[in-house]
Amino acid sequence: MPMTDKIKLTIDKKEVEVEKGVTVLHAAQSAGIYIPTLCYHPDLQPYGGCRLCIVEIEKMRGLPTACTTPATEGMKVTTKSERLQELRRAFLQLILTEHPNACLTCHRRERCKPNDICLREVAVSERCVSCPKNHQCELQDLVDYIGIGEEITLPYQYKELPVDFTREPLIQRDYNLCVLCGRCVQMCQDVRGIGAVGFSKRGFDTLVSTAFDKPLQDSGCRFCGACIEVCPTGALMDSEAAFKPDKEWEEVAVPCQHACPAGINVPLYVYLISQGKYQEALAIIREKVPFPGTLGRVCIHPCEEACRRSALNDPIAIKFLKRFVADRDYGFWKHYSKKLPATGKKVAIVGSGPAGLTTGYYLAKAGHTVTVFEQFSKAGGMMRVGIPDYRLPPEVLDSEIDVIKDAGVEIKLNTKVESVDSLFGQGYEAVFLAPGAHRGQSLGVDGEDLPGVYDGAAFLREINLGKKIDLGQKVAVIGGGNVAIDSARVALRLGAKDVHIIYRRTRKEMPASPEEVEAALEEYIQIDFLTGHLKVSRKDRKLVMTCNRMELGESDASGRRRPVPIKGSEYNVEYDTVIGAIGQRPDIPDGFKVSTGRNNTIHANRDTMSTSRKGVWAGGDAVTGPDSVIRAIAAGRAAASSIDKYLGGSGNIEEELTSERKIGICAGITAEDFTKQARVKMPRLPAEKVTGNFTEVETGLVTDDAIAESNRCFQCGFRSQITPAPRPPEKAKHTEEPDKAEATA
Repeated sequence: MPMTDKIKLTIDKKEVEVEKGVTVLHAAQSAGIYIPTLCYHPDLQPYGGCRLCIVEIEKMRGLPTACTTPATEGMKVTTKSERLQELRRAFLQLILTEHPNACLTCHRRERCKPNDICLREVAVSERCVSCPKNHQCELQDLVDYIGIGEEITLPYQYKELPVDFTREPLIQRDYNLCVLCGRCVQMCQDVRGIGAVGFSKRGFDTLVSTAFDKPLQDSGCRFCGACIEVCPTGALMDSEAAFKPDKEWEEVAVPCQHACPAGINVPLYVYLISQGKYQEALAIIREKVPFPGTLGRVCIHPCEEACRRSALNDPIAIKFLKRFVADRDYGFWKHYSKKLPATGKKVAIVGSGPAGLTTGYYLAKAGHTVTVFEQFSKAGGMMRVGIPDYRLPPEVLDSEIDVIKDAGVEIKLNTKVESVDSLFGQGYEAVFLAPGAHRGQSLGVDGEDLPGVYDGAAFLREINLGKKIDLGQKVAVIGGGNVAIDSARVALRLGAKDVHIIYRRTRKEMPASPEEVEAALEEYIQIDFLTGHLKVSRKDRKLVMTCNRMELGESDASGRRRPVPIKGSEYNVEYDTVIGAIGQRPDIPDGFKVSTGRNNTIHANRDTMSTSRKGVWAGGDAVTGPDSVIRAIAAGRAAASSIDKYLGGSGNIEEELTSERKIGICAGITAEDFTKQARVKMPRLPAEKVTGNFTEVETGLVTDDAIAESNRCFQCGFRSQITPAPRPPEKAKHTEEPDKAEATA
């Protein structure tokens, strides 16, 4: 007879075929038959402690637990009977004696609201406590499913274990709610390989705790949150969820990935770096963005702002790690990259910035013919003309644009598009508008048109496109954003000796990236805070700027305190050059015939990037106003998906560029070092070596630093790999009735 790895058994009169070696519980689950359980979790070793999964098996004595009993050929299993129902209810009541159960047994609980006065005498506190939006109590589901009687008052004795949420920075522990299921201990010790928590004491005094009841940060905890994910009662919770219950699960559990506009799997690629798998890490990044090297240098890194590690010391240097692997690109990911057959559909893209090129890249891979029209002599949009070479070397950008060209995207330079109708007239079936926001805002004072007064965006553009400008020795830059910082640092590199940034608020209110502000200060650029500009005039060969002192008043629409002039504080300062960098706006031709709004930005649906005109989409700075590269890329991805659907495709632009999909066991840093390990510092050229040249200032992480930094990660993404615990079927709650015909004596 041929060998087979399959067996057949009968569960509740239903014939089930399963792989040899699985348990009765797995067999039932594969057939869609629910068996109650609490201690069981699909990612942990079963041990049958709660005994809720007991079943009846023909010709077998007693009532074995389904989670530990192997399924065998010909086995006949009953999962529902009066006897089983009665015993499960009894076991559940025993479990509830370890848990404050007012919220589970109160007959009002489905109608009451958070903070209602609790009518149950067994309540721990006088008021109900609402659970976070992202937490669903498994124990409560089991009470609903099995039932314990409407008027039962269980003999629960409050454990009075100390609860001090102030000593735990990330995980809220209330072991008064613990039912000793052991899931958190198994997960921490067996799956994660950490062992920060375990069982202590014996008998009725048994509880879960850290060694010597230390705070988690002193116990070897890696704060991955896996224990929270498997806790069935809320004894373990994210502190963020407890204090902000309306947040979604990913925002609390994996905030770095949630914060990334493009949805890059940050925890996974950081983990892969810790394992020395640099090409695989880069592949994970490239699954979502075609500009990893650019982002590794200029991204505003909202992922770092969301990083849970900040609660201990400093966030993971995610941007630096992205650059680390991007600088080591050997083309491994290209072996997995695919391009669909040609569709014969033509798409026109106006603008070769991050939004336009991202859209073009994914549409070309979907098989469409893509042409990008760029008004300037070089491709890249604001990445090319708005970011100085010392931050983003042109060869880095060129190499990433070459990849996009290799995918089939044609770029026509020195070609300004004024009319969408003309594009449709050339046979294009869809148009994506991404012309950027290149027009600088007026200073709004007398003298702004004098020779020697430049618009910041135009100034950076001309320098990046190769124009020579003599700024003289003393330069003033007006503004507090990244364009102002870049303009000041460029002026220094063009030979200016005395560079001042004039900003009307304090450093706290500056919209520029904090690290860019710090870099400017390190290069001895002077920032004149609480300083306004009133007018510019000319005296002999100098520009005279009239300034005044400011103080902060009430908050304005931006949420920042409004600068208020101090009466009688005016004074004059002479400069050779004045650069205004107070904002930019898009320049949208009337021929586009799309709806526009404030500051001439294009109205677009933020989910699909579609505009008011059929067949026309828009994204990037032309929609949002001056914004970041990563948000422009996210807009490009959304537009590419929507346009592909419009052209008859699936809209699916996702791809897997590596087989590495999982975060593994914790390793790399000893328990004693983990919480104290400092964030790595990016090596930089000293200030004296940056004057007169545009050499890249940040020199990149070395291998040891990159691995050390990646090992600081909590590996929060492991939580998204955890299999959800089985839940009772919704329609069966409150209605589980045993099959009386199957009841046994």
